[in-house]
Formats: sequence, structure tokens, C-alpha cells
Amino acid sequence: MAGEAKGRREDLNLYSEKPMMLAFDGGKSGIGAGGVEIEGLVITEWKDIPMELLLRIVSLVDDRTLIMASGVCSGWRDAICSGLTHLCLSWCKNNMNNLVLSLAPKFTKLQTLVLRQDKPQLEDNAVETIASYCHDLQDLDLSKSFKLSDLSLYALAHGFPNLTKLNISGCTAFSDVSLEYLTQFCRKLKNLNLCGCVNGATDRALQAIGRNCSQLQSLNLGWCENVSDVGVMSLACGCPDLRTLDLCGCVCITDDSVIALADRCPRLRSLCLYYCRNITDRAMYSLVHNRVKNKPAMWESMKGRYDEEGLKSLNISQCTAITPPAVQALCDSFPALHTCSGRHSLVMSGCSNLTSVHCACAVQAHTTPQVLFLIRHIEPHTQF
Repeated sequence: MAGEAKGRREDLNLYSEKPMMLAFDGGKSGIGAGGVEIEGLVITEWKDIPMELLLRIVSLVDDRTLIMASGVCSGWRDAICSGLTHLCLSWCKNNMNNLVLSLAPKFTKLQTLVLRQDKPQLEDNAVETIASYCHDLQDLDLSKSFKLSDLSLYALAHGFPNLTKLNISGCTAFSDVSLEYLTQFCRKLKNLNLCGCVNGATDRALQAIGRNCSQLQSLNLGWCENVSDVGVMSLACGCPDLRTLDLCGCVCITDDSVIALADRCPRLRSLCLYYCRNITDRAMYSLVHNRVKNKPAMWESMKGRYDEEGLKSLNISQCTAITPPAVQALCDSFPALHTCSGRHSLVMSGCSNLTSVHCACAVQAHTTPQVLFLIRHIEPHTQF
């Protein structure tokens, strides 16, 4: 009994900042063989555990176990439901829709909800239920929800005024009309993933994002083949704080899109142009030109942190119209773009004509042995 009491005391102390006095009442049923006394409070049943202690305990378990714990008793249910702000149900493989329908009315304080699926389960009624109860939600992942229709986006528009992050990648049934409607209400969006939303991510939707979502910082438009220069230029004009943009597979865009981004989005750090085969040297030189043009202002405002700013990641794989001089000029202008082994923030796979392009550290690593070899032969008595 003494060994059991010691073990329990050590476990409970993990979840308390204050010292605990533990004792067992010996005869009552409840936790273990008896009750536990914590600073004068006798715990004889699971429901007697203080809310603060309970929340600290359940914070250490996975979400599936947490949901099971909420069914132990009404006290646990109320405590967990009132304190839970982050929930992931991606582990649910067969019955996610019904699970959401039952949980959403209880977990009303959620701020982050991940409902990513391996196979389509969610239906519009589940999203409508979330929108009816979880008004504090800021981060929602509905990726691969192939069964959802525009009704879900209309529900989101009215239910989540504070939404800042939305992932609806792979939701092919959404239309640009519903996306346009969403942006009129969710104006605080900072991170939006529309990858594979071939019907929703159009120029019309991008124009709406440019009008309504000025705080946007990250946008994924991968494989949205209906996007053209009209949409990207509208986005660049309306979202000056854009930091990350993925245009992978947007085959209709041209240099005009990149020029608009270079002119209007000075904080752009990551740009993916994979398979955008209409991109030429003109786009690369526009990035270089704006880098040089903004350099004095950056020096003044950033107080010497100029080299830390600008593009840090660029993917121009399969952009076969671009030539080495243009990419080398870009690489020279943005020190954070690397071609050297292990870093590769400048990705050029599929562009065999760009093999001569190297970042500064790659060039240094390549030439230093040759330079040292020449020096040793010219100055044979010099020690290195």
C-alpha cells in the first residue's frame, strides 16, 4: 500500500505547481482503492478532480483519448468542453461526420479544428453544425473533403468571423461564387490553401480575395489551372503583406503575374512557379529590379538586416524558357537563395540549361580548393 501511495503521489505532483498532501480513506470506492486528499480536498470519485488539474492531465493525452475522457462523467465533460481549444479528428477513419455532429455542440470554445480525411467522410450538415456552435474558430482544416458543396462555405462565412487560417485543398466541388461570398465575411484570413480547388480558385475568386482579404500572408493555388494573370495581379494589388505564394501548375500565368508581385508585395519570401512554362527572363529581372529599387529603404528601415529580407525560397522547376544569366542575377541579388547541397532554396529541377547557376556559398565551396592549389604553386613558401 505504501508503494502504491508513493507512486500515486509522484504522478499527481507532475500536474501541480504546489506541494500536495495525499492520503487514502481506506474504505471508500472511487480512485484506486480509496480516496485521495489534496490540500484538504478529499477525492473519492473521478468527478471530484479539480478542473485545473483535470485539464492539465488531459493536455498530455491524444485527442482520441481526450474525447473518451469527456464521457467519463458530466463534470469531466463540462471541464473538457469548456477548456478545449484545439482538436484534431483526422484519426477517425470511418465515422467522422457523426462524430462532428455530436461533438460540435459541446466543444464550443474551439479555436483550431483539423478534419483532414484520407477518404471523404464529412458532409455539409457537419460543417453547418460547426458553424452554428464554434464561433471562436480561427484555424480550420477541411482538406480532402470531396463531399462538401458550396453550402459549407456559406455556413463558414456566417459562422466564423475571426477565421484566420483555412485549408480546403482538394475540395473540388466548391465554386468561385461561394469563395467570393466567403471572403466578404472572413476578412481576417491570413493563410488560405486552395490547392486543387480547380472550380473555386479562378480569377473571380482571386479578385474577391484582393478586395476583401488585405491581411492575407500565405496562399496556395497549386494546380488551379483556371488562374490567369488577371487574378494574380488583383491579388498582388490587394494583398501587399503576402509572404508565401504557390502557383505550381498555374499554366496560364505569364511574366505579368510575377512583375505585379515584385512591384506590390515587398514582403514576398517564398514563390513557387513550378511548371509555369510561360515565365521568362523578364519575370526574373523584375524581381532583381525591385530588390535593387527597394534596397535604400530596406537599409534604413531594417538597420542592416537587408540580407535577411527578400526571397528565401523560389521554385522555377520546369520553367524552361528562363536563361542562366537571369537566374544568376536573381541568385546574386537574394543571398538567401541557395543552390548548394543541403540547402536548395532555389529549386531548378528539369531545367538542364540552368546547371551553371550557383549561389555565392556554392561557388566558394567549388573554387576554394582550386584557388589554394594555384596559390601554393605561385607562392610555394607560404603557409596555409
